[in-house]
This record gives sequence, structure tokens and C-alpha cells, in this order.
Amino acid sequence: MPLSARSRQLMTETVAVLGTGIIGAPVARNLSEAGFAVRAWNRTPAKAEALAGHGVEVAGSAAEAVEGAPVVITVLTDGSAVLEAIRAAAPVAGTIWVQLSTVGDAVDELAAYADEQGLVFVDAPVQGTRQPAEQGQLIVLAAGAADARETVQPLFDAIGKRTLWVGEDGRTGAASRLKLVLNTWVIALTHGVGEALALAEGLGVDPRHFVDVVTGGPMDNGYFQAKSAAILKNDYTTAFSVDNAEKDARLVLAAAARAGVRMDAVEAGRARFARASEAGHGDEDMAAGYFASFTDRV
Repeated sequence: MPLSARSRQLMTETVAVLGTGIIGAPVARNLSEAGFAVRAWNRTPAKAEALAGHGVEVAGSAAEAVEGAPVVITVLTDGSAVLEAIRAAAPVAGTIWVQLSTVGDAVDELAAYADEQGLVFVDAPVQGTRQPAEQGQLIVLAAGAADARETVQPLFDAIGKRTLWVGEDGRTGAASRLKLVLNTWVIALTHGVGEALALAEGLGVDPRHFVDVVTGGPMDNGYFQAKSAAILKNDYTTAFSVDNAEKDARLVLAAAARAGVRMDAVEAGRARFARASEAGHGDEDMAAGYFASFTDRV
């Protein structure tokens, strides 16, 4: 699809990326490889410096990163980290602020800050972990004013395979709340495969037989295959960490409590992630929630 005049202009300007972790680093890299001028900052400088070889300009501070940038993207751990970074950056009024992080109900505080500073707020959390981010295959859940879409859509096309616009005002938090619903499903899937494989081990059942039965049937899916393979191979290379999954579970529970909805499975899942973290698996992939099933390993 031909680029719009605004998109061509944006490629001559700077897109600032605040946060270069598991998702933020490939976001910055993919934007740069798509032809956008990217300036990145991270609280741990070494994570941002690794991007220099991919054409990304590395900034020494958040304020330096956003200087002259018409679009600022935040990709950080949670709402408090996002708010701290955007306050330190202090982008000028009129800047489009694209918020990619999973922040739950903290989106309301972020949107209020955007209003105070005259920023155009686009609520756009992403669905996907390390591999989809690296491949530019994230799903972007977006809510934002129609007049900002022409500017940000080419950015979303560079980092994702699909954009789902769920609202015309980022301040409603519609996209962030959809992300909580999706994370509820991710938590259920993660612990479902982990507990089934743990029970197989406990009962002396060959876990490969369980995987074989599920494979190709109505219970099969790509996520099941990825997480079961990680557990069977004892390979917990982080796509999304146990600690971040526990944080996301807390966000789901907080939002559900305010809505008057009981989330028994998510509460149990949060506790499992916490036990796995306490046993030293916090930085490993969320599949390591598997270890919470064994009292002699936690």
C-alpha cells in the first residue's frame, strides 16, 4: 500500500521509543528497519545501546529521546514506570503519545496526564511476546482519535501483523481493558498446560503421550505447542517472564474487583506465578509457572 504524504514526512522526522526491553527493543529495531528515524532510551542503558547497530539513535535520557519527535512510544513494565518516563521526557504539547505497555486501569491516570500536557493519547497495548515482536507480528489493540490514525498506522504496520481499532478516543482505555481480557485467557492456557504436565510427572505418565493426544485435535493450538515444548525441553528462555505474568494477573484482578467480577482461576494463577518466582524462576518464561506444582521445588 503506498505511503501517505504524512507517513513519508514522518520518515524524515524522529520517532522516540521509551523502553527497550523484550518488546521495546524489537519495536525500535523494526521501526528503524522499516525506514523510520528512531531514537530510543532505556533505564538500563546497555539494553538501548545494543540497538545502535540497527540504525537506532540511542539517547542518554528520556528528555533527549523525545526532543523534536512528533511521536513518542512508551513500552515499559507497568503504569507507574510509564508515567515516570513520560514525565521525565516531557514531550511538548501536540506530540502523539502511543502507549504500548500493559497498564490495566492505570490507563486512566496516563490519559489524564496526557490531557494536562496537551498530548494526543493513543492507547495501544500489544498482544504477543518476544518472537512475534522480533518478527513484526504483534497484534496492536488501539484506541485513538481519527486524526492521529493516519500518523500512527504506518508505525503499527511496521511492528505488527494486524491492528484492531476498538475506540476513537484513547482516553476511554478501551484497548487496555481488552488487553486484560486477553491476558485472562493467556493465564488460563499457561497454567492449564503446566498443571497437566506436572500431573503427568506426578502420576508417572509419559508427558509426551499427553501432548500427542492433544496435537491435531480440538484442544490443540500454537500456544499449547510452544509452552508444552518449553516444559518438556526444560528450556525457559524468556518470551514473557513469570514476574511480568504475575503483574498482569494482578492488573486483571484489580480491574475485575472494581467491576464486581470474581476471577477465581486468575487468582489461583497469580498465586502460582508468585510461588514460582519465590523459587527463583521470576526472570524465566511464564511457562516456568510449572514449578509451582511441586512442593519440593518451591
